[in-house]
Amino acid sequence: MDIGLKGKAVLVTGGSRGIGAAISLELGRLGADVAMTCRSRVDDANKVAEQIRQMGCRSMVIKTDASVFDEAEKTIDSVVKEFGGLHALVCNAGVTWDGVIWKMSEKQWDTVINTNLKGYFTYNRAAAKVFKENRYGKIVNLSSINGLRGKFAQTNYSASKGGIIAMSKALAKELGRFNVNVNVVAPGMVKTEMAANIPQEFIKLAVNETVLGRIAESEEVAWVVAFLCSDMSRHVTGEVIKVDGGQYI
Repeated sequence: MDIGLKGKAVLVTGGSRGIGAAISLELGRLGADVAMTCRSRVDDANKVAEQIRQMGCRSMVIKTDASVFDEAEKTIDSVVKEFGGLHALVCNAGVTWDGVIWKMSEKQWDTVINTNLKGYFTYNRAAAKVFKENRYGKIVNLSSINGLRGKFAQTNYSASKGGIIAMSKALAKELGRFNVNVNVVAPGMVKTEMAANIPQEFIKLAVNETVLGRIAESEEVAWVVAFLCSDMSRHVTGEVIKVDGGQYI
């Protein structure tokens, strides 16, 4: 099905594994050229890029740290130069470092906030300049239902993900007149490598919170992101779409 992504250039931050890899592969399947950033797992990202190339689309991997302010514009410039433009940005790179607040260190707080919130700001800011000039663009920021409801032992993570939602809504207002859509996808528990390391009792608790009786597959998040990157979502902006099987309700 052609949803208007063929030949479009998309940058996905944190595209080497899990949800980011699933998003990158789905965009490639739909005909987009996909650039991915990663901080350390370059081999994993290159494997994803090769799969996208086998689909007949261009792909590139950029090793960079999402929390470093100056690197975002360099990354955006590299993608524009390589692909001849940029049509959509998907911010997905993120970390967790859990702990109850009375035991949480400053480093725990700063690491999560700098990667998850500042990292999104740096890429949203850099892409906004391109999209504003071109009077076209799609920004999709990955948050979490825990940014809406909070989560025990995740004050840093919940704050970062809640900040992403507020930032995206403000940015949607700023960029709307330039034909730029800004939206948020907020997954619940998703079956990824990260989830595989979570104790089974916590997985069961998440499953019990859902109304569908299971946690999401990465591809199910990717489908929603692809829709928001496409022209099928041209009248959708400032929205937070939960992909959680009813976990939030």
